[in-house]
Amino acid sequence: MVIEQLYTGCLAQGAYYIESNGEVAIIDPLRETAPYIRKAEKAGAQIKYVFETHFHADFVSGHIDLAKKTGATIVYGPNANTSYEAYHAKDGETFALGDVMIKVLHTPGHTQESTTYLLIDETGKECAIFTGDTLFIGDVGRPDLAIKGDLTERDLAGMLYTSLQTKIMPLADDVIVYPAHGAGSACGKNMSKETTDTLGNQKRFNYALRAKSKEEFIEKVLDGLTTAPAYFAKNARLNKEGYESIDRVMQRGSQALSPDAFEAAVNETGALILDVRDAVDFAKGFIPNSINIGLNGQFAPWVGALIPDLVQPIALVTPVGQESETVLRLARVGYDHCIGFLEGGFETWKESGKEVDTVESISADEFANRWQQNPDMIVVDVRKPGEFASEHVTGAENLALDNLNDHMAEISRNEPVYVHCAGGYRSMVANSILKARGFDNVVNVEGGMAAIKKTSVPISADTPVSH
Repeated sequence: MVIEQLYTGCLAQGAYYIESNGEVAIIDPLRETAPYIRKAEKAGAQIKYVFETHFHADFVSGHIDLAKKTGATIVYGPNANTSYEAYHAKDGETFALGDVMIKVLHTPGHTQESTTYLLIDETGKECAIFTGDTLFIGDVGRPDLAIKGDLTERDLAGMLYTSLQTKIMPLADDVIVYPAHGAGSACGKNMSKETTDTLGNQKRFNYALRAKSKEEFIEKVLDGLTTAPAYFAKNARLNKEGYESIDRVMQRGSQALSPDAFEAAVNETGALILDVRDAVDFAKGFIPNSINIGLNGQFAPWVGALIPDLVQPIALVTPVGQESETVLRLARVGYDHCIGFLEGGFETWKESGKEVDTVESISADEFANRWQQNPDMIVVDVRKPGEFASEHVTGAENLALDNLNDHMAEISRNEPVYVHCAGGYRSMVANSILKARGFDNVVNVEGGMAAIKKTSVPISADTPVSH
């Protein structure tokens, strides 16, 4: 038997490859199908099942394409009504995979269809659970994403408590927990950087599993939840109702466009120009009205948070050689309408003599010099409210990047506005959005709070008034 976790850092997501005696099951696959198919072919095995733990909200799963290409059966647990062919298993039902068995444990709470899959090895020993968003390492799934009708987040949290107590907690301590996500995912609030653990450790150290009553569990799980990213509901719908083939999406988005063709296509379609280069490179020069969301950070979640329309046409500016990677990473979160990329990258645009814009970007030391000259200058901190509360530049205003679009009226268009985050990634995203909206006096502070703290600029830690 082989169990392999296929972890994708950008989404903090774990898919799973299970192989036994020539048969393979894939659990919660990403959109791209080739890695799973290649792995099975290399082992001389056949993909028999694609198990889905629930309708994922933070990414588009590859279950439909994978099933079409391999003949595998898509399996969901109870309460999963799909618009495509899938097998809807009963609670307690088992599936033979080579010499092992996979048992369905219906564990509603994160969503009503949420299901955990229990792996039983060749000897009959229960050895692993694939928990989806029911149980994470250090946390449990948030219960506020699938509220419908009269069902409240408290109702779902209560369901989750019952699922954990009746289906998960009775399992042996040496059972290995394989969750769908780790630290960095918005599907939970307290996830560990570890991506697997024993159930016994989770019983001892996971705050949610240590709750002494259902009421205590509900209060702890609901405390401190932030607003879910806007794209979550749209991705969940795609996973439930179906989506366009990844092959067609990749073909459409992988069209190389000359500067003239790129400009014409943007004008004709109203495409958003998405520049995925590093912040330092973007600051030095970019196509006017471009939005910068760098591939080197939490790319897909930030795209989902800041581009509200999944069918928005997108024209790409990427580092040379990363064009297809960018199209794929957008498709993972449902952005399937790339119209192509600038052939040769930004350098070809610059060499063509077309208009170029820049963002002033200064070091933390220069920021400190300007602060000394004008302590009342406008400073906008685009980190999350919790980060801001722990420490921030005295007098700074907190406008979290997630909500920047809703608060632009509060930002001065006449005076210089100094924008920073924790390390420089989010501040350049914010500056690109502000520049595209006509804010010409924005200044990026390189290195963010990490660098500012090493200067003479005063730092406070009082409770913020933030958005």
